[in-house]
Amino acid sequence: MSIFKNFFRSKSNKESEETRNENTSKYMPKIKLPIDESFTINFKSNGGKFLYCENLEEVFENVNHIFEENNWEDKPGYFYDKNLEARFKNLNLKKSALNEATYFFTTCENLIANDGSLLISSHQIAEKKLAEFPNNFIVFATTSQLVYTIGEGLRQIKNKNTEKIPTNITTIKHFKDLDEKDFLTYGSASKNLYLLLLEDL
Repeated sequence: MSIFKNFFRSKSNKESEETRNENTSKYMPKIKLPIDESFTINFKSNGGKFLYCENLEEVFENVNHIFEENNWEDKPGYFYDKNLEARFKNLNLKKSALNEATYFFTTCENLIANDGSLLISSHQIAEKKLAEFPNNFIVFATTSQLVYTIGEGLRQIKNKNTEKIPTNITTIKHFKDLDEKDFLTYGSASKNLYLLLLEDL
């Protein structure tokens, strides 16, 4: 059974949880949410669009839904990752140079649960800045890429790349228009982002 199915609980379960919370002292330590629930809540609060998939067939179906929703059927996209491009070749997606693309189809290094961000590196974006990419991102990731913190993600990158650690490591956290008056988001790149999350645990 999927770890993400538990996130979508029935109303009665939520009501019983609310009753428990009312009877719990405010001085008790906060209960730590499971990693999947924590990521989902934070990712959605950042404005991300989340599509959970149990298998590759559902991934392909959801890609088609994204394209229909945005009228991108005839629009070109940009792939930096050739392995990812090969995986989706049966969808016959139109491709173009980066400066002509409507969307960027990519993977990521990790999904960070405690702030709902995506950790990426030169494996995904080479040495370019996020501002150089289209506003629309489609990200393909798996549940095994979930980690609690950026520190854990950085350790995984180091462990997976012992001979040559990738450069240009950064996070994408804002998936909706930023308020220009909010100094906390100054200099951040906001992207209209769809996450295709494949269950692999």
